[in-house]
Amino acid sequence: MKDYTSLQQVQEDLKLGTCTCEDLVKNYLAKIKSSDINAFLESFDDSALEQAKKVDEKLAVNKAGKLAGMVIGIKDNICYRNHKVSASSKILENFESIYSSTAVERLLAEDAIIIGRLNCDEFAMGSSNENSVYGNVKNPINKDYVPGGSSGGSAAAVKARLCLATLGSDTGGSIRQPASFCGTVGFKPTYGRISRYGLIAYASSFDQIGPLTHTVEDAALLYTIMAGSDEYDSTCTSKKVEKVEFSSPAKKKIAVIKQCLDSEGIDPEVKAKVEATIAHLEALGHEINYVDFPYLDILVPTYYVITTAEASSNLARFDGVHYGYRSENAVDVDSTYIASRSEGFGPEVKRRIMLGTYVLSSGYYDAYFTKAQKTRRLIQDKTAEILAQNDFILTPTTPTTAFKFGANSENPIAMYLQDIFTVQSNLAGGPSISLPLGEHSNGLPFGIQVMGDMYKDADLLSFAHYLMNN
Repeated sequence: MKDYTSLQQVQEDLKLGTCTCEDLVKNYLAKIKSSDINAFLESFDDSALEQAKKVDEKLAVNKAGKLAGMVIGIKDNICYRNHKVSASSKILENFESIYSSTAVERLLAEDAIIIGRLNCDEFAMGSSNENSVYGNVKNPINKDYVPGGSSGGSAAAVKARLCLATLGSDTGGSIRQPASFCGTVGFKPTYGRISRYGLIAYASSFDQIGPLTHTVEDAALLYTIMAGSDEYDSTCTSKKVEKVEFSSPAKKKIAVIKQCLDSEGIDPEVKAKVEATIAHLEALGHEINYVDFPYLDILVPTYYVITTAEASSNLARFDGVHYGYRSENAVDVDSTYIASRSEGFGPEVKRRIMLGTYVLSSGYYDAYFTKAQKTRRLIQDKTAEILAQNDFILTPTTPTTAFKFGANSENPIAMYLQDIFTVQSNLAGGPSISLPLGEHSNGLPFGIQVMGDMYKDADLLSFAHYLMNN
């Protein structure tokens, strides 16, 4: 069977009758079972085949939805009714969700087929997919290298063509960074555009579900279907979801942050590709404006103070009492909490819970958490100021290509700095996308990131499509 890279290709063959949805699912299931990159924690064989047969029946009478033929994997922190979800953590081992996330419900309503759940960093905390209790995901391009994180399984599965598209979640770059490392499209919508209902929380004021795909068209389609208000999520905006148009855009004003290109840690080939992209856009008639963003060095510290604080609160519910892992060493209430959480959480999750508890503690709250919130407002205001005078901000997605397993494992700061170019979008709240436009001499891909203003997701996707095809 063909290696499909777009829903359009699939639907053309479905229309011609050269394949069926059942054929597609069987083909993908066979690939998943023979794959050695550890992207899928579990394939949903029975439910996927059952859904495929239903979609084939609808196709036969021309009643199928927009996503007929779209076989999707979901990150292991997104709930799907009567299926396991664990956030790749021992503490949620064998937990089965009793409801589906809003995002999943909306995809299923348009006849998408959910084929399995994907490995990720535990509770979406990581930049390399080395923090999963189920082992590392391997980069399908070179298995000695990480796929990025936390949605490493989602990016790797798309690149390895184990499914057509995937869902990830993005708190500080967890969709875009692995998309850059694996060479896929990764889109983080505006915060609140897609409901977080049914997404296991890491940092509630940052988390956002988004798609990883081969094409911008497929990312845009998945986004428009999932987006929109939701009564189950009070942070989900009620603003109308605009249609994404793929006509050639008018000439745009594009901001380039000087500090990003002058950053000490940026790989020379990554910098050269960004500069070549800038020159290409100028040649096409777009206006390039170099701007100052004085907060680059404090983006990551601000992000980690706030997100660890939110994580320490969100993860308090995993206590070994109500559901999930309970320690065999528990003998009373205190030991149940202490032993279950100590044994159930991995090192990185425990590190972030402790950091978050510290910055929220008496005597340190104002010095750290309050100050970080004020700094976040400065970052939001400066980003809005740049985007008030420009249509988009263009940066590298990541300072380097993927690194080898273990390269940053002993140095949390070096690992955290992998997010230096992606966290701005999460702190500011606007949409951003990583496009697979770069290839390094080491054979690994890297992405170019484009950021847009709040709720200008459709404009950003339109321009991203233009950039990918010109």
